[in-house]
Amino acid sequence: MQNTDVSIQIQNLRNGKAPGCGELLHRITCGTELLTDFLAKHYLEDYIPEGGSKIKFLTGRPGAGKTHMLQLLTDAAKERGYLTVNLSADEIWLHDFREIYLAILKQCDLEKVLQNCAGEIIREMGFRPEDIPEGKTLIDYLAERNEADPLSKSTIREALRRHFTQNPMMDSCFAACCSLLVGNMLGHPALEASAKELIFAFLHGDKSVKTAQLRALGISPSKVTKYNARHLLRSLAATVRMGGNAGMLITIDDMERLLKRSSEERIRYTKTKREDAYESIRQLIDDIDNMQYLLFLLSFDKALIDDENSGVKSYQALWMRIQNEIISRRFNCFSDILDLDRFADEVYTTQVLCEMSEKLSAAINGYGISARPITEEEAAGLADAALYGNLGLPYLVNRKVLLGGAENV
Repeated sequence: MQNTDVSIQIQNLRNGKAPGCGELLHRITCGTELLTDFLAKHYLEDYIPEGGSKIKFLTGRPGAGKTHMLQLLTDAAKERGYLTVNLSADEIWLHDFREIYLAILKQCDLEKVLQNCAGEIIREMGFRPEDIPEGKTLIDYLAERNEADPLSKSTIREALRRHFTQNPMMDSCFAACCSLLVGNMLGHPALEASAKELIFAFLHGDKSVKTAQLRALGISPSKVTKYNARHLLRSLAATVRMGGNAGMLITIDDMERLLKRSSEERIRYTKTKREDAYESIRQLIDDIDNMQYLLFLLSFDKALIDDENSGVKSYQALWMRIQNEIISRRFNCFSDILDLDRFADEVYTTQVLCEMSEKLSAAINGYGISARPITEEEAAGLADAALYGNLGLPYLVNRKVLLGGAENV
């Protein structure tokens, strides 16, 4: 969900998809403020930065605005200093949390995260990272000032122990690796380039790394598995927080992929793998209270709930943890499962739909593409179509505006 070229964003809209993060996304957004502002205030601003962690599920019919909502919240998180990770079940396996963790780590730019941690230690020692010339370490800088004494090196070692190897929130192996890498960035203890590359490869799950090579560096290695991946994620979140971020937002879209069985698709779930995916999510839910500074948003079509044989209801251990036992007559933003179809029924009046179409057509016309807003009568017709159809209202409005009714929605 990185910022996308405008031509690609326009094409996404024509294909009935969310445009992607950036200006156009916000220009065409209408009616979602109740939910996005709530999640931003209560989770991104309050709960997560204070050390909480949470999993939320977004669901609805195709075209209900799930991906659009994820993109809005990604932008909101970035504005508030979060490190954001956006994954799709079309691209990663969900049945093994090792795969999820490594995909998260790949998007994080771990070296930059650790550089931020080094910067925080520099500040703790009373210096400013921006005063250190590019290409030089803190120890180099202190040496030029005749201050690279044993006390300074001892202070660095103590900071590395406090933040990493003695941090109860961190996996011992992960902490040892990060301590060596950050120490190298500070200039003490220094690593050879080959050792640095070896540690990064190991952290990213490279199976070719030999444990003997790591033991020579003083690391007791434990490779990434589905059993320790959640603990490693907790360690990663603690490291991200130490580097100055408010926390991490992790979104996983398109989880209805679990139901698809076409042999032509790259990711295809057997019954066993699908149940392993449900178990992986169940374990994450059970572990979430032991984590800090993490907000997960998982998105899927309503079919993943409605399918009694293959959906989440078929795996009772998961369904019992996410179902809403008390259902109010009004949309409840605190629910673990946020149903965007119910949200649409409550919020998307004909006036809101007309405003939605006006914003979309104005944005599209600004790029020299013909589009017109819908009338109140057309809005009422689309609301009726959504009530009895299998497509969400935002999608119907999108197609009506962009195609002018030329295509049967």
